[in-house]
Parts: sequence; C-alpha cells; structure tokens
Amino acid sequence: MHKIIITIILVLTLSSCASNEILPKNQENNISYKKQFNSIWNIIESDPYDTLPQDKISYFKLFKDGNSTILKDAKRTLNSKEDILPYFDKLAHPNGICLKGLWEIKQDNIYSGYFKKGSKALIIARASSALSNTKKGQIRTFGFAGKLFATTNPNKVVKQTANFFLIDDLGGTKEHYYTNTVLTNAPKISFNIEVFKNIFYALELKDAFEKADRNPNIRQVYEISELEENKKIITPKYMQIKASKIYDKNKDDFRDELKITTKNLIFNIYVSNDKKSWENIGNIIFDKSITSISCDHRLHFSHPKYK
Repeated sequence: MHKIIITIILVLTLSSCASNEILPKNQENNISYKKQFNSIWNIIESDPYDTLPQDKISYFKLFKDGNSTILKDAKRTLNSKEDILPYFDKLAHPNGICLKGLWEIKQDNIYSGYFKKGSKALIIARASSALSNTKKGQIRTFGFAGKLFATTNPNKVVKQTANFFLIDDLGGTKEHYYTNTVLTNAPKISFNIEVFKNIFYALELKDAFEKADRNPNIRQVYEISELEENKKIITPKYMQIKASKIYDKNKDDFRDELKITTKNLIFNIYVSNDKKSWENIGNIIFDKSITSISCDHRLHFSHPKYK
C-alpha cells in the first residue's frame, strides 16, 4: 500500500502538463506561431489576467462525453513537440506564472549540450503550484517547467526546444516562499492530507501516465545535454535549481512573490550524479514575468520520455 501511495504522488505531481483539450485535436497543427522565442512569448503576453484566477482541479475534467480523455492527453504530452496548443486545462498544475530570461552555464563540468561551460540560451519557464492551493499557509507543491531556445537572438527560428521539469516536494509542504525551495527532477516525498483528499483524481492520472511512459517517476534532463550536441552525450542524473534569495516576503500568493517589477529573479543551477555532491554550474536570470490565459492554457512543455 505504501508503494502504491508513493507512485500516485509521483505521477500526480510530475504530470504538470497533462491536459484536457477544449478544441479538436486536429487543430493542433493549424496554430499560427513560429518556433521562435519572441513569437511564443508574444502569445503568452497577449491575454494577461486582470485578477489572478484560482483554478481548481476537478475529477470530472478527466472525462469528456462519458469517456476518459486523460490517457490520450498523457500520450500527447509525451509525443507532441509543439510549444503552443489550442486552449486546454492543465490537470495537475492549473495556476502558474510565466517567466522569460537567460540560461547561462559558467563553470566547467563533464556534461554535454547546453550544460557545457559557456552555453547561453533564452528560456521561457512556468512556475506553478500543484492541485488548487496557491497561497501561503496552504499545503503547496511547487513546480517549474523550463523551455530552452538554443540561441540568444529572440527572433531566430530554432529547430527544437529543450524542455525540463522540476518539483520541490511530491507531497507538498507549508513552505511560505517559492524562492526558499529547492526544485529538482527527483524530489523528496512528504505525506499529508492533500494527497488523500484527491485520491481518485490521483488514481486516474497514475493509470494514464503509467500506460504512456514506462517510468513516470522521474523527469530526465537529457534534452538539455542533447541540444545542439554533435559529440558524445553526457547527462547529469540529477538537476536542481534554487533562487539566489527570498524575493518578496510580503506576498501571500506565490505568483505575486515571483512577479518581476524592477529587480531580476535569479535561480542557481546545480547538477549531480549521486545527490551527495552538487555542482553549481550557472544560473537563470529572469527579467520579465506575466500571468495570462495563454500561460496557463496554451503554453505546452513536452515531457521527455524515459530512456
């Protein structure tokens, strides 16, 4: 029973981009956008919220016309390389804030691709909270989805983006600040009432993701080490990021905490192969943020399949 519960928590929180599409599936390839940083960011900025929504997860969103849609959507999340989709609901991380900035690796290391020293890439990220809680004092599981563009030219069209996913705690905590957490691709597990309150919802997601991917319990970061790499691919097993400081202690909602006004938001990048010794190899500097409909309902991050 203990193992089943752990698996449910793992799948529930790592399924941050599982979604229930509102428009027909065949419209996916008819969306007008370029695989270009500015094109995608302009879409994200096009429909900002006047007030922050408090979207709730719902067991009934997993079904359409009496049929389960989650397995189809889980497979799409793993197979589609699209960065923008028609309007859809994120089934596990409905509330988020989008950030843009620069990924930069400054330290020597053994890894390939955009983990190599000197690598610089534009990045679009979405910081989120799993399930329905967004405010200080509530049990929250913080998520971070990143999308790297292999260029520093925002107008350059790229062949592909590299996507990665990080979580702080699979069961959630009452940590007050997003910027005081460590987000990793192999997060720790806490047990609490939120998991059991949403047990049937979690079971549906668990079943779908286990059918779609043979190991949904960890999100590998090989897309970063493969990005524009022509030589041997070397990928760190573990990756984590942490903000350089706590940025705004006066905000209750994590989206307000991460809102960029005058000062940049900086996260340090760490990698490891054993979880014991971590190398600080660079940072992500975010210079702009937005909460919008397209951030929550159109921006798509493809989950790398387990290798």
